[in-house]
Amino acid sequence: MSVSLYSISAPIFVQFLNSMSGVLGKAQAHAEAKKIDMNYLMTSRLAPDMFPLVRQVRAVTDHAVGGVGRLAGVDLPTFPGEEQTLADLQKRIEIAVAFVKTIKPEQMNGSGDKEIVLKFPSGERKFVGTGYLLNFALPNFFFHHTTAYDILRHNGVELGKRDFMGTPVTL
Repeated sequence: MSVSLYSISAPIFVQFLNSMSGVLGKAQAHAEAKKIDMNYLMTSRLAPDMFPLVRQVRAVTDHAVGGVGRLAGVDLPTFPGEEQTLADLQKRIEIAVAFVKTIKPEQMNGSGDKEIVLKFPSGERKFVGTGYLLNFALPNFFFHHTTAYDILRHNGVELGKRDFMGTPVTL
Protein backbone atom coordinates (compact mmCIF):
# COMPACT_ATOMS: atom_id res chain seq x y z
CA MET A 1 0.00 0.00 0.00
CA SER A 2 1.37 3.36 -0.91
CA VAL A 3 1.03 6.35 1.34
CA SER A 4 -0.63 9.42 -0.09
CA LEU A 5 -1.64 12.79 1.32
CA TYR A 6 -5.24 11.63 1.18
CA SER A 7 -4.64 8.31 2.93
CA ILE A 8 -2.75 9.93 5.82
CA SER A 9 -5.33 12.62 6.38
CA ALA A 10 -8.95 12.16 5.30
CA PRO A 11 -9.59 8.78 7.00
CA ILE A 12 -7.72 9.95 10.11
CA PHE A 13 -9.74 13.16 10.30
CA VAL A 14 -13.02 11.24 9.96
CA GLN A 15 -11.98 8.65 12.57
CA PHE A 16 -11.08 11.28 15.15
CA LEU A 17 -13.97 13.62 14.34
CA ASN A 18 -16.25 10.64 14.96
CA SER A 19 -14.43 9.89 18.20
CA MET A 20 -14.86 13.53 19.28
CA SER A 21 -18.57 13.18 18.58
CA GLY A 22 -18.66 10.11 20.82
CA VAL A 23 -16.74 11.92 23.54
CA LEU A 24 -19.21 14.80 23.41
CA GLY A 25 -22.06 12.31 23.63
CA LYS A 26 -20.56 10.92 26.83
CA ALA A 27 -20.13 14.48 28.12
CA GLN A 28 -23.81 15.17 27.47
CA ALA A 29 -24.86 12.04 29.36
CA HIS A 30 -22.47 12.87 32.22
CA ALA A 31 -23.79 16.42 32.52
CA GLU A 32 -27.39 15.23 32.55
CA ALA A 33 -26.71 12.48 35.11
CA LYS A 34 -24.76 14.77 37.44
CA LYS A 35 -26.97 17.81 36.82
CA ILE A 36 -23.99 19.87 35.63
CA ASP A 37 -24.71 23.16 33.91
CA MET A 38 -23.85 22.65 30.24
CA ASN A 39 -22.43 26.16 30.02
CA TYR A 40 -19.92 25.17 32.67
CA LEU A 41 -18.58 22.37 30.45
CA MET A 42 -18.66 24.50 27.30
CA THR A 43 -16.56 27.20 28.95
CA SER A 44 -14.21 24.91 30.90
CA ARG A 45 -10.51 25.13 30.14
CA LEU A 46 -7.34 23.52 31.42
CA ALA A 47 -5.52 26.77 32.12
CA PRO A 48 -6.59 30.43 32.15
CA ASP A 49 -4.71 31.22 28.94
CA MET A 50 -6.09 28.26 26.96
CA PHE A 51 -9.23 28.12 24.85
CA PRO A 52 -12.36 26.66 26.46
CA LEU A 53 -13.93 23.41 25.28
CA VAL A 54 -16.14 25.09 22.70
CA ARG A 55 -13.15 26.72 20.97
CA GLN A 56 -11.11 23.52 21.15
CA VAL A 57 -13.81 21.59 19.28
CA ARG A 58 -14.18 24.40 16.75
CA ALA A 59 -10.43 24.20 16.11
CA VAL A 60 -10.66 20.42 15.65
CA THR A 61 -13.20 20.86 12.87
CA ASP A 62 -11.36 23.82 11.33
CA HIS A 63 -8.09 21.91 11.04
CA ALA A 64 -9.80 18.84 9.58
CA VAL A 65 -11.67 20.71 6.86
CA GLY A 66 -8.73 23.01 6.21
CA GLY A 67 -6.31 20.11 6.05
CA VAL A 68 -8.09 18.34 3.22
CA GLY A 69 -9.86 21.29 1.62
CA ARG A 70 -6.81 23.46 1.05
CA LEU A 71 -4.84 20.60 -0.44
CA ALA A 72 -7.79 19.67 -2.66
CA GLY A 73 -8.14 23.29 -3.76
CA VAL A 74 -11.83 23.54 -2.86
CA ASP A 75 -13.79 26.11 -0.91
CA LEU A 76 -13.99 25.34 2.77
CA PRO A 77 -17.35 25.17 4.53
CA THR A 78 -18.09 28.14 6.69
CA PHE A 79 -19.13 27.67 10.27
CA PRO A 80 -21.01 30.40 12.13
CA GLY A 81 -18.83 29.93 15.23
CA GLU A 82 -21.82 30.50 17.49
CA GLU A 83 -22.04 27.06 19.07
CA GLN A 84 -23.38 27.25 22.59
CA THR A 85 -24.34 23.64 23.35
CA LEU A 86 -22.84 20.20 22.90
CA ALA A 87 -25.59 19.58 20.32
CA ASP A 88 -24.34 22.61 18.37
CA LEU A 89 -20.82 21.17 18.45
CA GLN A 90 -22.14 17.79 17.32
CA LYS A 91 -23.77 19.48 14.30
CA ARG A 92 -20.49 21.22 13.49
CA ILE A 93 -18.69 17.88 13.60
CA GLU A 94 -21.32 16.34 11.30
CA ILE A 95 -20.74 19.11 8.76
CA ALA A 96 -16.96 18.62 8.97
CA VAL A 97 -17.23 14.84 8.50
CA ALA A 98 -19.57 15.26 5.55
CA PHE A 99 -17.17 17.75 3.96
CA VAL A 100 -14.09 15.56 4.43
CA LYS A 101 -15.99 12.65 2.86
CA THR A 102 -16.66 14.73 -0.28
CA ILE A 103 -12.93 14.99 -0.99
CA LYS A 104 -11.59 12.40 -3.42
CA PRO A 105 -8.02 11.08 -3.34
CA GLU A 106 -7.26 12.50 -6.78
CA GLN A 107 -8.15 15.99 -5.56
CA MET A 108 -5.45 15.89 -2.89
CA ASN A 109 -2.79 13.57 -4.19
CA GLY A 110 -0.18 15.40 -6.19
CA SER A 111 -0.61 18.57 -4.11
CA GLY A 112 2.48 17.91 -2.01
CA ASP A 113 4.30 20.83 -3.64
CA LYS A 114 1.29 23.14 -3.71
CA GLU A 115 1.76 26.48 -1.99
CA ILE A 116 -0.61 26.98 0.94
CA VAL A 117 -0.81 30.49 2.39
CA LEU A 118 -2.55 31.11 5.70
CA LYS A 119 -3.33 34.57 7.00
CA PHE A 120 -3.03 35.26 10.69
CA PRO A 121 -3.36 38.51 12.63
CA SER A 122 0.43 38.44 12.92
CA GLY A 123 0.90 38.03 9.15
CA GLU A 124 1.04 35.39 6.46
CA ARG A 125 2.52 31.95 6.82
CA LYS A 126 3.47 30.02 3.71
CA PHE A 127 3.66 26.25 3.47
CA VAL A 128 4.31 23.63 0.86
CA GLY A 129 1.45 21.09 0.73
CA THR A 130 3.12 18.15 2.47
CA GLY A 131 4.62 20.40 5.14
CA TYR A 132 1.27 22.08 5.68
CA LEU A 133 -0.42 18.75 6.33
CA LEU A 134 2.31 17.08 8.38
CA ASN A 135 3.66 20.09 10.28
CA PHE A 136 0.57 22.24 10.74
CA ALA A 137 -2.87 20.73 10.04
CA LEU A 138 -2.42 17.29 11.63
CA PRO A 139 -0.48 18.46 14.72
CA ASN A 140 -2.99 21.25 15.39
CA PHE A 141 -5.90 18.88 14.86
CA PHE A 142 -4.52 16.43 17.41
CA PHE A 143 -3.53 19.17 19.86
CA HIS A 144 -7.07 20.55 20.00
CA HIS A 145 -8.66 17.09 19.95
CA THR A 146 -6.51 16.01 22.89
CA THR A 147 -7.17 19.23 24.78
CA ALA A 148 -10.95 18.93 24.33
CA TYR A 149 -10.76 15.33 25.56
CA ASP A 150 -8.62 16.39 28.52
CA ILE A 151 -11.00 19.19 29.49
CA LEU A 152 -13.88 16.73 29.68
CA ARG A 153 -11.80 14.11 31.47
CA HIS A 154 -10.67 16.75 33.96
CA ASN A 155 -14.34 17.57 34.58
CA GLY A 156 -15.18 14.00 35.50
CA VAL A 157 -16.48 12.60 32.22
CA GLU A 158 -15.58 8.91 32.22
CA LEU A 159 -13.44 8.55 29.12
CA GLY A 160 -10.70 6.18 28.12
CA LYS A 161 -8.24 5.61 25.33
CA ARG A 162 -10.84 3.81 23.21
CA ASP A 163 -13.03 6.90 23.37
CA PHE A 164 -10.13 9.05 22.23
CA MET A 165 -9.10 6.72 19.43
CA GLY A 166 -12.50 5.88 18.01
CA THR A 167 -12.84 3.34 15.23
CA PRO A 168 -10.64 3.39 12.13
CA VAL A 169 -12.50 4.17 8.92
CA THR A 170 -11.88 3.41 5.29
CA LEU A 171 -12.90 6.06 2.80
